[in-house]
Amino acid sequence: MKNYYVYILQCNDDSYYTGVTNSVEKRFYEHQNGLVDNCYTHGRRPVKLVCIENFLDIRDAIAREKQIKGWKRDKKEALIKKLYKDLPKLSLRYTPNKIKE
Repeated sequence: MKNYYVYILQCNDDSYYTGVTNSVEKRFYEHQNGLVDNCYTHGRRPVKLVCIENFLDIRDAIAREKQIKGWKRDKKEALIKKLYKDLPKLSLRYTPNKIKE
């Protein structure tokens, strides 16, 4: 069974890059060494691996990558810090439950 990974890199300019791969080690090496000229991280090295999520289906991994890429910085940072309880309130569509009086 093959594994797929969604990963987040923190670049030297403090921006984040999110990608998907089947080999985190190989892909990190490529990012860190600038092996892909037109990649977002090429001019933002060195990079640091700050988050990895594992998937068994490539379609799920790609969907998650797209989801994270659509997030604002504070939500990505909550994911990186594993503050899962904070993720809903950082959503654009979040509306807190109102307490009935």
